[in-house]
Amino acid sequence: MLTHIQHDRILEVRLNRPPVNALSPELIAALRAAVAEAPARADALVISAGPGLFSAGLDVPTLLTLDRDRMRAVWIDFFGLIGGVAASPIPTVAAITGHSPAGGTVVALNCDYRVMADGPFKLGLNETQVGLALPPAILGSLQRLLGRHAAERHIVAGNMIDAAAARAIGLVDELVAPERVIERAIEWCQFHLSLPRRAMSVNRASARADLVALYSGADAHIDDFVDGWFHPESQAVLHQLVARLKARG
Repeated sequence: MLTHIQHDRILEVRLNRPPVNALSPELIAALRAAVAEAPARADALVISAGPGLFSAGLDVPTLLTLDRDRMRAVWIDFFGLIGGVAASPIPTVAAITGHSPAGGTVVALNCDYRVMADGPFKLGLNETQVGLALPPAILGSLQRLLGRHAAERHIVAGNMIDAAAARAIGLVDELVAPERVIERAIEWCQFHLSLPRRAMSVNRASARADLVALYSGADAHIDDFVDGWFHPESQAVLHQLVARLKARG
């Protein structure tokens, strides 16, 4: 499900769960562990995927088969993953190689930097359109990037946006040719690792303290999210989503 590639002092963790890198319970747990273990293996981390697709987001068909206790365990892991990215002691870059809706965008939100493939690729937080309420910590991450009003407009409508629009509002930091996304992410890491190490690390930690704080009490909202997941409206919309996906083949 993950491929680990060492680039000298930089570790690339590449999502590798065909066909669409959907975030199943197993992939979430594996990626959480990889993020936690990365500082022992490298001085910077790149989270990447194959050409054209970063991640299709949560594996909704699988998650709809889980009972409340199992769903709660998955959400604990997911918060551990994104909170781990936020609090990582080493720089992290999301190499967004293509489409990245919902959960894929959430993983990228908490990285230090987001490099995305330039082209007709979509990303964004579409939770409203699939019947889910965004947990406060994730909303806080979005507000930190976009500003409060732009984040409000994005999440309330729940629209997916293309790469150019994402760059314009600050959801991604940089667009490059699709074949250069991972290369550019590595270059970004190399530059930051060339800086005086203590100063870079201390200033990075200070600048990201507000982001880390968002996740310090995030576990308190897990039950709220699970309640929302099992709300009749959410279940109806999610089952309709799965039916549409199956109809497309």
